[in-house]
Amino acid sequence: MKRTLKELDSAYKQWLNEDVAYIITPEERNAFLQLETNEEREQFIEQFWLRRSSNPDLPDNDFKEEHYRRIAYANEHFASGIPGWKTDRGRMYIMWGRPDEIESHPTGGTYDRPMEEGGGSTTTYPWETWRWRYLEGIGENIILEFVDPSGSGEYHLTMDPSEKDALLHVPGAGLSLLESMGMASKTDRFTRSDGTNLPTSLGGTPASMDEFNRLELYAKVQKPPEVKFKDLEAVVTSRIVRDQMHFNWRTDYLKVTNDTVLVPITIQIPNSQLSFQAKDGIHSAMLNIFGRITTLTGRVVQTFEDSVSRDFPDSLFQQSLKLQSIYQKAVPLRPGLYRLDLVLKDVQSGNIGAVNNRLAVPRYQDDKLEASSLILADQIEQVPAKQIGTGQFVLGSSKVRPRLEGDFTTADRLGIYMQVYNLKPDDATHKSSANFQFTVKRGNEPVPGMQFKETSEDLKQTGEQITIERFLPLATLPPGKYTLEVDATDVHSNQTISRTADFTVKAPQVVKTTASTAPGR
Repeated sequence: MKRTLKELDSAYKQWLNEDVAYIITPEERNAFLQLETNEEREQFIEQFWLRRSSNPDLPDNDFKEEHYRRIAYANEHFASGIPGWKTDRGRMYIMWGRPDEIESHPTGGTYDRPMEEGGGSTTTYPWETWRWRYLEGIGENIILEFVDPSGSGEYHLTMDPSEKDALLHVPGAGLSLLESMGMASKTDRFTRSDGTNLPTSLGGTPASMDEFNRLELYAKVQKPPEVKFKDLEAVVTSRIVRDQMHFNWRTDYLKVTNDTVLVPITIQIPNSQLSFQAKDGIHSAMLNIFGRITTLTGRVVQTFEDSVSRDFPDSLFQQSLKLQSIYQKAVPLRPGLYRLDLVLKDVQSGNIGAVNNRLAVPRYQDDKLEASSLILADQIEQVPAKQIGTGQFVLGSSKVRPRLEGDFTTADRLGIYMQVYNLKPDDATHKSSANFQFTVKRGNEPVPGMQFKETSEDLKQTGEQITIERFLPLATLPPGKYTLEVDATDVHSNQTISRTADFTVKAPQVVKTTASTAPGR
């Protein structure tokens, strides 16, 4: 654990050890130290403040603003050779806020003891008492005492009310009421077993001065304040029956800008999972789709709702049950960690399928060769100019329909789609130069005759970003499981990046696919 803390970036180390040192719980601290990336740490910090905000829907976090105001106040008013936030008064102020009452004696002076402290008069060091009428998680009428025995301005929290007595160790001075009447000895103060050096009181002591109550209070005020608003994840409020419908899904990642990544979310469900109703010779089914993307704190980033309808005539209905329906929604996201919730509902039967999964959106660096996801598709085609960048399966100027299950036949062509970023241009020609190697492997061994090469010149693309779109015939491959590896090499920077994807080749199907205008296959 200590090694992890040492390896933290200075900004995160300061946040943990200074900014929130007094209010972070041990469980939160341990969880933070287990995080591996800065994106995870940023998400954690966002969650940390949202859990404490009185209204997480507002853009300004009231708790966070008040916390840093307290730190600034502590540094301004309680500094004494060390920053104010490090002092005992600073710590209590940051944790519990301004007390309702402050009794301050900055120069000490004559002090008439209350009867529970033995009565009589003495002279004190500088001291203060802070009183809160109520502190959540601790109780009512909370009184803390701070003493500055050195006169340096650094007050420390004390459990012993006699610590402010400047004449405690002076024989015959600052006597209590009983001591002045000869009914008690001042030396008796140093034989007490309750952790104080108070004189013997005349009429007993209140419960608040009981040694166990004082110890309990001292322990409670040192603990981080309770988190008031623990349940901020506004997720689905009703439980649903899982696995009534089975479907495949996948996410891909394509760079848009330095701070934005396009995330196509593709859903595929067998038509046999849908409930069809027959009317006038047409079999119809309707599937409702709901998706939600949230931060790890539960803040909603994106939601989408849509319907997929499937209609087949009697003559094609049985064949259609062997086909798939496919849907895609592309959402722009910032790099980071998210939660993806997908819920599918068959309108006719009411059956529901759901997925809750972690969504890790990558951060594309500017100073090295990067690449998008490698997408294996059954359809890649150019779209009309008016459809560029819009609609399902459209990536730029191409329609790219992924084959989610990765199953192809020897009669199919394997569609390959990938984008490569940050290619270095030549200083003289201002053009990039890249080589691409395509290798089909079975196990760890390349398949003979299934290795191909292309260059950026072949693709007629010489910019900093290159898009690979090509088809790979599968007629020569026997049925089995394979892996496609694409290696992209930047000639000018001598950097290489690789992407892989698995696929399966099967014997040709006898059933012919059917055409439909609805989203699907």
